[in-house]
Amino acid sequence: MVESGVTVDFPVQRVYYMHGQTQSSPPRGLHAHRTLEQLVIAVHGAFSITLDDGFQHATYRLDEPGAGLCIGPMVWRVLKDFAPDTVALVLASQHYEESDYYRDYDTFLHDARSLT
Repeated sequence: MVESGVTVDFPVQRVYYMHGQTQSSPPRGLHAHRTLEQLVIAVHGAFSITLDDGFQHATYRLDEPGAGLCIGPMVWRVLKDFAPDTVALVLASQHYEESDYYRDYDTFLHDARSLT
């Protein structure tokens, strides 16, 4: 169960899902957000997600529908290695806003490293 303000520290403003990916599919994500927060859950199947804050990175395997990964702002993410029939659910703190996205890794890296 997920409850806005209880299970996640942010109000859920948008929900979307990804499906139809395979282990050989190109990676998904490949972006960061300036202010948006997310909770990512593998509601069916499994996938790997690598998070990068500009200084260090870690890879997690999401494979349980009862567990999720919270991603704060200024974190680059890459999703890959999808098991067959995987459904990934994403709960976001804001409505879609293109200006919140970093789509160029070098620009993200410069800005992330300048925050400290």
